[in-house]
Amino acid sequence: SNPAAVGANVDDRGGLGQREVVIENDIAWRIGAMIDFLVGKPIRIVSAAPDARLAHTIERVLESVIEGSGGLAMLQEAALLGHVYGSVDLLVHTTADGEDAGALAALADPLEAAETLRLTPVDPVRAAPLVSPADWRRLDAFCVVADRPTPHGAPRQTIVEVYTPALRQVLLLTRDGDGDAGAASARLVSQSPNRVSPGQVPVAHIQNVAQPFVYHGLGEVEPLIPMQDELNTRLSDRANRVTMQSFKMYLAKGVDGFERTPVGPGVLLSTDNPEASITSFGGDAASPSEDRHIDEVREALDKISGVPPLATGVVRARVGNLSSENALRLTLQGLIARTARKRITYGRGITHACSLVLSALHHAGLLRTTQRDRQVRIEWPDAIATDQTELLRAAQSKRDLGVTSSRILNELGYATQDAGVE
Repeated sequence: SNPAAVGANVDDRGGLGQREVVIENDIAWRIGAMIDFLVGKPIRIVSAAPDARLAHTIERVLESVIEGSGGLAMLQEAALLGHVYGSVDLLVHTTADGEDAGALAALADPLEAAETLRLTPVDPVRAAPLVSPADWRRLDAFCVVADRPTPHGAPRQTIVEVYTPALRQVLLLTRDGDGDAGAASARLVSQSPNRVSPGQVPVAHIQNVAQPFVYHGLGEVEPLIPMQDELNTRLSDRANRVTMQSFKMYLAKGVDGFERTPVGPGVLLSTDNPEASITSFGGDAASPSEDRHIDEVREALDKISGVPPLATGVVRARVGNLSSENALRLTLQGLIARTARKRITYGRGITHACSLVLSALHHAGLLRTTQRDRQVRIEWPDAIATDQTELLRAAQSKRDLGVTSSRILNELGYATQDAGVE
């Protein structure tokens, strides 16, 4: 084909040109909808400590750590990595004096120390978990790998951070040559005791969808790729057919000057040749089987992902004669159930990360807690907006049952961060 005729279907030599290509990304908006349902609103962490004042302090500390780590944006970033790769790890570390958690002990207040603690989602591409051979749920070590920029022609350098139950080590790997060729050397850059979580690796693992007896979970992207490829193939075929057949063409016989006469409404052609004729062909004809196949592929994407277009506000049909909230819940039942299942795995990972934070403060002597005190509960917001009248009616019923006012106000979103403890 003619390189200059980009996008043309027929080149100057009369041959077929570049094929029409349609690329849709139905996976992206479905992943976005899943994340919005999972962590579209801030979560609330409730301490299980028996002492009310200690529980209030723990909640404020953990809220400070999460906000300092990025807040809702950090949770959404972790959810995105989990949905794409199947799992994500939250690294608990400190920014005080580099990575020396012993500097936490020099601080006077646990809230001040919480400002130096961070929860960082680790890109699974850079993570190298060393799983215990005896228990797939336990880590022997966790490595974070990152390439170090070097001048052109210089040996490649890679920084490896190794976290173990006892130590944190930083290694510098230098490799000469490309790929696996050439000599490699490793040098220990720094080493410090693990004061964040002595006795355990400071990493909280999150599986997107639980997979039995396997460290990594199940992602949402991989099952959708074959259907997305099929959809794009069919859409490209249809675009090519429409482009080739969208214009009508005419075959004229015995009509003098037809090639110089534009064809259009109101144009009258005449000839004295009784054998003359004009035949039209081409034009885009309906293809019900093609449309049906494309619709079935889209429905398959909905079934596999559990995310119908209605989740993003695209209403294609009636949702029934129920109230709006109940109709949405019935229509989005698959997505709601999938979200509830994910909140178990993500909630377990977040609570483990909170336990590691409290362990760091405990060993620094800033906030003494027991293993029971470090247990927390995650309160997730409702993914579908609830009618305010129903919320207030439910709140009144809870108050009649003896639920505290602070708890009810927190659920309604009216409680302040500095509210007292009843």
